[in-house]
Amino acid sequence: MLRVYNTLNRGKEKFIPIREGQVGIYVCGPTVYDYAHLGHAKSYVSFDVIVRYLNYLGYRVRYVQNITDVGHLLDTGEDRILKGAVRERIEPMELVEKYTRVYFEDMDALNVRRPNISPHASAHIPEQIELIKRLLSKGYAYEVNGSVYYSVKSFPEYGKLSGRRIEDLREGARVEPHPEKRFPLDFALWKKADPEHIMRWPSPWGWGYPGWHIECSAMSMKYLGDSFDIHGGGIENIFPHHECEIAQSEAATGRPFVRYWLHNGMVMVGGDEMHKSLGNFITLRELFRRYSPMAVRLFILNSHYRSPLEYSDEALTAAEHGLERLKAALTNIDIAIRRNPEERDYEEERLSGQEKELFEATIDAGKQFREAMDDDFNAPMAIGILFELARKGNVLSQLEPTGQRLAVLKKVKETIGEIIGVLGFDIDGRRVESEELVRLVDLLVKVRSHLRRMAEWEVSDRIRDELNKLGIVLEDRSEGTVWRLK
Repeated sequence: MLRVYNTLNRGKEKFIPIREGQVGIYVCGPTVYDYAHLGHAKSYVSFDVIVRYLNYLGYRVRYVQNITDVGHLLDTGEDRILKGAVRERIEPMELVEKYTRVYFEDMDALNVRRPNISPHASAHIPEQIELIKRLLSKGYAYEVNGSVYYSVKSFPEYGKLSGRRIEDLREGARVEPHPEKRFPLDFALWKKADPEHIMRWPSPWGWGYPGWHIECSAMSMKYLGDSFDIHGGGIENIFPHHECEIAQSEAATGRPFVRYWLHNGMVMVGGDEMHKSLGNFITLRELFRRYSPMAVRLFILNSHYRSPLEYSDEALTAAEHGLERLKAALTNIDIAIRRNPEERDYEEERLSGQEKELFEATIDAGKQFREAMDDDFNAPMAIGILFELARKGNVLSQLEPTGQRLAVLKKVKETIGEIIGVLGFDIDGRRVESEELVRLVDLLVKVRSHLRRMAEWEVSDRIRDELNKLGIVLEDRSEGTVWRLK
């Protein structure tokens, strides 16, 4: 039974979707005004694994991840999109298109599956206006000089996600009181726009643009319903963003907004949180010039999604080396299977010794993997199970091929494939897909063995050395020569 950590109730709970067999999940997407960085990857790789595992369990998942292209304001009150457009001297929507494409290209490189729906905030202005009108009609919001604000005091449960009280928030507020607000913590649902403001739309309250929080409520409920299963995002979004989403959504519908709130930890750099404002971020484009995208994915998944992730070149280098070991093991297992393509019903053979031990270990690995993932998507534990199974399979692949060994290696390969599919590693590139290539290397090994028997040491050594340059290692053993990839 899958159990997830619910931020709302501060503990692990059994996962029971609202509709049997179906899961609706909404994750706060990027604000597309600049290049995506490692912090974005931490979040979207984590939720990609969550969605993959839900699919693995047989759920029909609708995954919605928004694109914020308006309304996300800096502490200075500037819209991030407008600031980016001024920086690059292009139209705001041109900036949005540029960095939306870049974002998806980076996610594709990380093998992050694209959401079922990626709604743009600017394309859902009517839905946001309608939601604001509902809040006004119910007395949860008020209009002042063309702007509309949500009245935090009108929603007694405000603070239930973050565990903060309004009184404490007011005392600790760093933002100067706004003259239009009735209460300092009230937040903007709609902002009046000056005539020269580029990004503005007509509304019942005049020309303006939506606030940041309203977009996620409007779009998530449009595609997933008034109540849905999972809302995800970074831990930094718990307050105020997700707190405000709950307040405005539940005030408008009178129903629980989200059943399970899942939040991923932050990326840390030298003990500080990675932020663009601090200048300590590293873009994915820069990372991909130094490390393979799959090594970056492995680095991310080596920490639990709820845990902080400490960035270091040493950790990424270790991930790169670990990935290479995994690729080599998978290739060697594939080679061993392809070397013995004889069609027989090996399941009828009685397994014993090393083969029996590995077969049982493979069955256990599958169970342990599911137990790990059922425990709040414990990807680091799943990775450990994957690497240990690959290591054992690699050892068996080096032995003389037999029917029993082939049967076990096929089971190992199948189980590894299931785990890799959930963890989302795209590492097929090192596998030997051609039986002809396997046979060619086998032929070279046989020719070399013949040369060794003929004492043609110079030629046989040259074959060994040239194959080594190609990444193929020969090992001369008492029972004969075997080969594997580095």
